[in-house]
Parts: sequence; structure tokens; C-alpha cells
Amino acid sequence: MLRLQGPLPERYTKASAGELAGWIGAAKAALGRRVLVLGHHYQRDEVMAWADARGDSFGLSRTAADTRDAEFIVFCGVHFMAESADILTADHQQVFLPDLNAGCSMADMADLDEVEEAWSQLGAVTDLGRLIPITYMNSSAALKAFVGTHGGAVCTSSNARAVLAWALGPAEDGGAGGHQVLFFPDQHLGRNTGYDLGYGPDDMVVWNPRLAMGGLDEGRVKAATLLLWKGHCSVHQRFTPEHVATFRAEHPGGIVLVHPECAHEVVELADEVGSTDAIIRAVAAAPSGATVGIATEIHLVKRLADEHPDKQVVCLDPLVCPCSTMFRIDAPHLAWVLEGLVAGEVRNRITVEQETAAGALVALERMLAIT
Repeated sequence: MLRLQGPLPERYTKASAGELAGWIGAAKAALGRRVLVLGHHYQRDEVMAWADARGDSFGLSRTAADTRDAEFIVFCGVHFMAESADILTADHQQVFLPDLNAGCSMADMADLDEVEEAWSQLGAVTDLGRLIPITYMNSSAALKAFVGTHGGAVCTSSNARAVLAWALGPAEDGGAGGHQVLFFPDQHLGRNTGYDLGYGPDDMVVWNPRLAMGGLDEGRVKAATLLLWKGHCSVHQRFTPEHVATFRAEHPGGIVLVHPECAHEVVELADEVGSTDAIIRAVAAAPSGATVGIATEIHLVKRLADEHPDKQVVCLDPLVCPCSTMFRIDAPHLAWVLEGLVAGEVRNRITVEQETAAGALVALERMLAIT
């Protein structure tokens, strides 16, 4: 997805860390309760130091919606997160993303045109009335709106099991009465959740949007319960069974925590599998002296290591790959946006068109009703 973020003025790009900190602090003080800075768990420390709230994407959006006295929401995350915040907040609140280039590679692996084309192709061979679209929170507002208007729901990594169970549950029991699910954009979360619900490999197929009929024949499409979009997280897909084996060899008795966006072969080897918040809780609950190997983004792993000095907390991937798009948010961009607000200048406001927002809100509210 094309996003246009112009270069920052030299005032910001050439400033020292101390100067930036001074400007950010002064801007926040001047704005007071009018501004709320949100920091996603994967953000750099130089940004998280200024966050009024930390959390995952949906949790932060709900925090923004609940903080009605905050006129300005500065979301230090990625584009789809800021969109969700704009959908959930009130009309008097404005949402800003410090760097418009902070996208999500996974979210960009499924766009509205591709999903509508897939839906049309599937309609030629299966009953769309019993096909329930489910989109992961890591998707654009347009896809959330598509799901909302086609009887589906959004899910997060922590409630995907409940949402998929609802989608495939009988209508008389409060489910959607679905026979099949089209799950996008992350195939791994869909697959891991499918296994968790008791489905096997023959019940799941990967839909490749670059190929006619997703690269599948008609019989395979009709036989599958879960149609998994060919998408993934560039960070979590890096983790391999070899990483787990190496950790266990070096740290016998160590604890392996894995995010469900990882491949199923990795998830099978973990001691615990869970969302970002679940991983944070698991580290806190680990006994003093424990060694914990984590398969998730490096900034969070390092922060957990700093916050739990009585434990050895390491990343399972020795190359410690950060989320490159999330990494675009930095102190210069945060200072630039905040000083703009002080000066009355709108910089990088994120707005979702009203019709799209309405459809997306249906999908989000449906998720909340399920869970």
C-alpha cells in the first residue's frame, strides 16, 4: 500500500537525543490532557518512554476510545492500528500516526480488491451464505468493513479461537452457522487456531490470491473447512524448529514462549503459545532464575529482559529481527507531530471514510459480542 511520508525538517533529523526529549516533554506538557500518546509493545524504547499507555493494537484503540478528554490521539504503532483507533473514538477526537510509512507487511498482503475477487471466485463453487469471512485485527479498515457487511467478524490473537468457534457454530446455539471460513490475512494464526479447535490438515487449505481459484481445484475448495489466506508476519515467520532446538540444548529446563503468528511446526514445540499480552504475563509468572526463550519481536523481548532482571529472557532468533515497519516510528517523528499539535498544525492525521468505518465497526462490535 502506497503511503506518502515526506522527509522531516533538519531541525528534527539533526537533533540530539537530549534535544528531542526536551521538545517532546515540552509539547506534552503544553498539550496536557488534550493529548494521549499510545505505544504498541513493539515500539522502540525512545518512543515508549513517552507513552501514556502501552498495549496491543486493539487494547490501545479501546483505551483511546475510553479517554474522552483526550482530543488528540498520537498512535505510535502502524497504520491499521491508527485506523482502528479512528473508528472507535468519538467525533471530537483526532488520531495521528507519527510516520505514514509505518505500515504492516502482513496487513498489506490482503487488500480489498484481492478479497473481493476471492469472494467472487468462491461464490462460483461454494455457498457464500455459509462462508464466513474472518479478518485478523492486523488488516485495513476496508477489510474490516468487508467482513462486517458479509456476516463475519474481526479477531485478535487472543480471541481467534472463540471467533472461529462462533463462525462455525450452529445458529441455534448463537453461532454464525458457517460451513466454511475464509480467514485472512495471516495463514499461521488461522492454522494454529484450527488445530486448537480439533481440525486437521485435510480440513485446511491455503488460498493464494495470486493464482486463479487460489491455486486450488473445485473439489479441494468445497472439502475445506478453513480457507487460509497466503499471508504472514515477516517477523514471526522467521522462527524455526531449529531455533527452539538450539535454545533447549543450551538451556535445559528453559521455558519457550511462542506467538501464534509463528508456523505450526514452531508452535508445536512451545511450552506456552499466546498473544503479546499473554507472553508478557507468562514472563512475569515465570519463577525467579528461569531462562525464557521468546518467539516474538525483539523490542518487546529486550524490554521484558530489562523489566525482569531476575530472569534470563532471550529471543529465540539470534539475528533478532525487528518489525521494520513499526521501527519507523522514532523520537524525531514523535516530536514533529507533537510540536505540530502545539502550533495548531495537523500532521499525519488518520481518518477512515464514514461508510467504511460503519462497516468495520459492525465487525468489531460482533467480535466483542462473541468474546
